[in-house]
Amino acid sequence: MRIVVAPDSFKGSIDAAAAAAAIAEGWHAARGGDELTCIPLADGGEGTLDVLAAAEPAARWHTARVSGPGERAVSSSWLELPGRTAVVEIARASGLPLLSRPDPLHAHTAGTGELIGRALDAGAARIVLTLGGVASTDGGTGALTALGARFTDASGSPLAAGGGALAELASADLSGLRPPPPGGVTCLSDVTAPLLGPHGAAAVFGPQKGAGPGQVAALEAGLARLARVLGGDPAAPGAGAAGGTGYGFVTAWGAVIRPGAAELCRIAGLGAALARADLVITGEGRYDLTSTAGKVTGAVLAAAAAARVPAALVAGSIAAELPAGSWRGVSLGELAGDVAAARAAPARWLRAAGQLLATDWGSGPGSAAART
Repeated sequence: MRIVVAPDSFKGSIDAAAAAAAIAEGWHAARGGDELTCIPLADGGEGTLDVLAAAEPAARWHTARVSGPGERAVSSSWLELPGRTAVVEIARASGLPLLSRPDPLHAHTAGTGELIGRALDAGAARIVLTLGGVASTDGGTGALTALGARFTDASGSPLAAGGGALAELASADLSGLRPPPPGGVTCLSDVTAPLLGPHGAAAVFGPQKGAGPGQVAALEAGLARLARVLGGDPAAPGAGAAGGTGYGFVTAWGAVIRPGAAELCRIAGLGAALARADLVITGEGRYDLTSTAGKVTGAVLAAAAAARVPAALVAGSIAAELPAGSWRGVSLGELAGDVAAARAAPARWLRAAGQLLATDWGSGPGSAAART
C-alpha cells in the first residue's frame, strides 16, 4: 500500500511537517509494511516558507527584526529563491500567534511591509507575498504605510494602526510608496473571499481573530471606507485574504492574487505522488465551509478526486460535510474528548488518528472487495 500524507499545519498547535510525521507514525503502528510519503503543505498561511524551502534546495533564508502585529518587535524571516525572488510570509511578521492575546481593532501589518522593504533593499526582483494567518483586518494599510504610503484622517493626521482606525480614513497618498520590483508582486491567497459583505474579511475571519459582533461591524465599516478611498475591485476573489491585505496590495501596489494552496501543491509535487498512491490523508485544525475555498484540505481533496484516489481528512474539528467521494474524516476533538484536549497534545492525537485510519482501511476502501 502506498499512502500520501499531505496536511496543512494545525494552526497554533503543530506545523505541517510534524503533523504529517505523527499521522504517518500512527499508520505504521497498525500497518508497518505500507509505504508512506509525507508531503507537508501550506496555502499561503503559516508554514508556507518551510514548504518552499524544502522543495527548493537553493533557497536562502534571511532574518530580520520587524514590528509585530501588536506593540512589540518580533524576529522574522523571508526566503530568497533562485531568480532573485523574495517570498514573504505575512504570518511570520503579522501572524495571530505573535500576539499574547487577540487585538482585532489594533493589530496591524506594518512588520510585513518592513520585511518586504528589507527584501527590496537586498535586491529582490520579484516579490511573492503569502497571505494567511494574519492577526489584523487593516486592509494591508500597515504594510503599505511601512512601504511609504500615507493614510490620513480628515485633519490630515496619519491614522492610528489597525483596522479599527480605518473608519476615520479620509485620504490616501501613494506618491511616496516604493515602486514594486520589476518582476512584479504576486500574492498567494488561502481564501477566495471578497473584501466586504457577509463572506468578506471582517464577517468571516474577524471572529477567528477575536472580534465580537460590534468589532466585526467596526472593521467592516473601516474596510468599506478604505474601498471608497482606494477604489479598485473589493469584490475580486481573494480581496478579503489576510484581513483585506490582498485588496490593499492589488489596488495600491499592482499585485496579482493567485490560489496559494494549488501553487504550493504543484511545487511540492503532490500530483506526481497521487499518480502512484492508494490513499491520501490531508488535515488542518478546523475543517469548515472555508476549507474548500482555496485552502490546503480542499485542494488536496479535489486533486485526489481528479486522480481517483481515496482521501481521508484529519482535523481538530469537522464543521462541514466532506466532498462526495471522500473516504472518511477523523475529528481529533472527538478522539480526545474535546478540542482543547486535542490541541494540548496534537502529536498524540494525530498518531491516534493515523492508527485509526490504518485499522479501518482494511474494512473500508482498502479491502480486497472494495478494490475490486
